Amino acid sequence: MELSTIAGQSIPTFPLYSTDENAIPLLGFGTAEYPFGASIHTLKETILEAIKLGYRHFDTAAIYLSEQPLGEAISDALRLGLIKSRDELFITSKLWCSDAHHDFVLPALKKTLQNLKLEYLNLFLIHWPLSLKPGKYEFPFQKEDIVPFDPKSVWEAMEECQGLGLTKSIGVSNFSCKKLETILSTAKIPPAVNQVEMNPLWQQKKLRKFCEEKGILVEAYSPLGAKGTAWGTNRVMECEVLKEIAQAKGKSLAQVCLRWAHEQGVCALVKSFNKERMKQNLDIFDWKLTADESHKISQLPQCKGFPGAAFLSDDGPYKSVEELWDGEI
Repeated sequence: MELSTIAGQSIPTFPLYSTDENAIPLLGFGTAEYPFGASIHTLKETILEAIKLGYRHFDTAAIYLSEQPLGEAISDALRLGLIKSRDELFITSKLWCSDAHHDFVLPALKKTLQNLKLEYLNLFLIHWPLSLKPGKYEFPFQKEDIVPFDPKSVWEAMEECQGLGLTKSIGVSNFSCKKLETILSTAKIPPAVNQVEMNPLWQQKKLRKFCEEKGILVEAYSPLGAKGTAWGTNRVMECEVLKEIAQAKGKSLAQVCLRWAHEQGVCALVKSFNKERMKQNLDIFDWKLTADESHKISQLPQCKGFPGAAFLSDDGPYKSVEELWDGEI
């Protein structure tokens, strides 16, 4: 791992396998909130604040309604001299399910780039292993809009996007080991990243081992358990073991979770629009968990926070959570 010093912060980066040098900062700033677009009028200022604090990796998606504010913040950051060039930033966006069809992938990416006012992404992900009827951008969606998902042809279109230079790397999100195997069996370019739910109470040990063997970086969303979202819980933030470790360390519980994720060799995505917590979330690189603390965390009972009930349908490809996650639940 390399260390990139940003605004006084040493944020490690990891070089993704791609045609260009494309190093991903291992701590990213997430822009998703539910309901999507709830802070759309203040989001640009929040992102500018994040850039001032030292964040350089930003995660968005077509469905989040945050691409446009992020694009405006990037333009302002350049104009204000907070960054010297767009190349200082690592920008990820995602293909929504209604565009998860071979002929819709490239137009969707072009629309994303238009929203962001950028010439390229650093990383473009398939948001879910699911296709919906084209034309609608909504969540939750109608069950009758779920249609068969063809991973081979969608991935071919993703590869075309990278070949055209519109994204430096490509990857997936919410894919199980089995679904990754399906992609890998025909891929000319393997996925660089798999972005999944991961935190001390959902550690994804099997998936992480598989991804490590295949050279795929795991990105952890909801590293604090997604408290405050429609589907998240307070289980992580109220975990007694984590509280005790935080107290002993003189750190916040959130910092312990993020440090733990970092020590697992994954990239963590944080989402707080509170300036003080945004600052705290960056302060995880100059201290370590002890072997005993790491062991205690490894022994925590596991429970997935987001089973994905919205993606299940009697007529769709996934009739149960076991089918959606291929038993990894």
